[in-house]
Amino acid sequence: MIVLPEHCEIVGAMARRTGAGGQTYQIGFHIRLPRDWNGRFLFQGGSGSNGEIGDALGGLAPGAPPALARGYAVVSQDSGHDNRTNTDPAKGGAVAFGFDPQARADYGGASLKSTTDVAKAAIRFVYEAEPSFSYFVGCSKGGQEGMAVAHRWPDAFDGVVAAAPGFALPRAAVAEAWDTQTFMALAPAGATNAAALAATFSSADLALVRDAVLDACDDLDGVDDGLVAAFAQCTTARVRPKLDVRTCRDAEADDCVTPAQIQALERSIGGPKTSAGKPLYSDWAWDAGIAAPGWRMWKLGDPSMRPPALNVILGLPSLAAVFSTPPRGLGGMDEAIAYALAYDFDRDASAIYATDGDFRQSAWDMVSARSPDLDAFRARGGRMIVPHGVSDPVFSINDTLTWFGEVDSRTHGEADTFVRVFPVPGMNHCNGGPATDQFDAFTSLVAWVEKGTPPDAIVARSGDNTPWPGRTRPLCPYPAIARYDGEGDIEAASSFHCERPAA
Repeated sequence: MIVLPEHCEIVGAMARRTGAGGQTYQIGFHIRLPRDWNGRFLFQGGSGSNGEIGDALGGLAPGAPPALARGYAVVSQDSGHDNRTNTDPAKGGAVAFGFDPQARADYGGASLKSTTDVAKAAIRFVYEAEPSFSYFVGCSKGGQEGMAVAHRWPDAFDGVVAAAPGFALPRAAVAEAWDTQTFMALAPAGATNAAALAATFSSADLALVRDAVLDACDDLDGVDDGLVAAFAQCTTARVRPKLDVRTCRDAEADDCVTPAQIQALERSIGGPKTSAGKPLYSDWAWDAGIAAPGWRMWKLGDPSMRPPALNVILGLPSLAAVFSTPPRGLGGMDEAIAYALAYDFDRDASAIYATDGDFRQSAWDMVSARSPDLDAFRARGGRMIVPHGVSDPVFSINDTLTWFGEVDSRTHGEADTFVRVFPVPGMNHCNGGPATDQFDAFTSLVAWVEKGTPPDAIVARSGDNTPWPGRTRPLCPYPAIARYDGEGDIEAASSFHCERPAA
């Protein structure tokens, strides 16, 4: 158990107003100021649809002391709506704030600057000093927020950890509709509920798919170890022959996958498109984490329905109420699935870019933080680390890498002088999966910001729920991968080095 240091705690709110439907909105925040302050400030990013002020402890790595225990002043916030008071079952429940333009904008990032200003004012009042360094740390929605502050308010933070960044949330939500529609096509005729979606792939089915991926791609990094480090080379063309040998020849059986299941997987991995083939989001990587609970929890749901697919209970209501104009409320799981099944990707996907009399900005303009323009952040010496699971089922690693390529082009090949992306093979969304998912990116960020030492690798460890508890690996900055030295213990990071794959 971590013992927290003596500190001052502030819980407050600002910008109180009456919004759409007579709802009362405000930006709630939570600040902790330690007696023994180290002179530094950390903003703790949110998650999901936010709506909670957060604990303001500054969690940084599994099992590691939080930022507060390291002497940091910490703030967290609810992004301008409260899940307890701004929930409306007729408007999608906790995503009902999407019907209010200002609440939608605050969620997209508008609340971040005012919260930062309040926290720094509290720091000045209590300590009579400015922070010597300011940091932002978040994953998922928190990763989107980290990207937003670096782009919109480049002078606010010296360093950002933007893990598994949801910087293209509206497009990723379109992909959630695509996946739900794709996998529901495997359900028995007339079955349109969450239980039918969860039953489209058994755990044994997904294990067969994982085995096919490993057969095709595991040794591309120099060793068969259950990790696909060279995931960029793990193409459908490589994987498909390995799937074919696991395909049912007659009736469905326990030791094979059906042609329809393979077709659905390929459609999902290929990402959402219009009927003309225009991409609406991104494709995805083939990776061994596809058989992990964290992958199916989003795409399919657990067969026990605990929980049902998060794409259905979170993603689709968000697409309808928060990321589309005009907003629409979905009443429950069955209505959300019906919404996905009726979604027309030629017609409906454009709603994330639409405006109307109430919403003068589109959801994309409000919520997206997917900009390669980090020029001002770079110019003032900002540094960013972006860890991302290769088997993330919510936000595609390929979209993050495409974005990094755009930053690199904009900076004439110098992106890695201030931004480094660290793919984590096998890892699902923010953590989990057959992966070395336990690592401290923040300490590496601090060393980069304060000592000028760029992270050429981050040593990561696998947890007890993986096939190899205690294994260590170097996480390598893209495009480098962890390659086996050819000798030494394959469970130890010291037997691997970071190397760029041959073109």
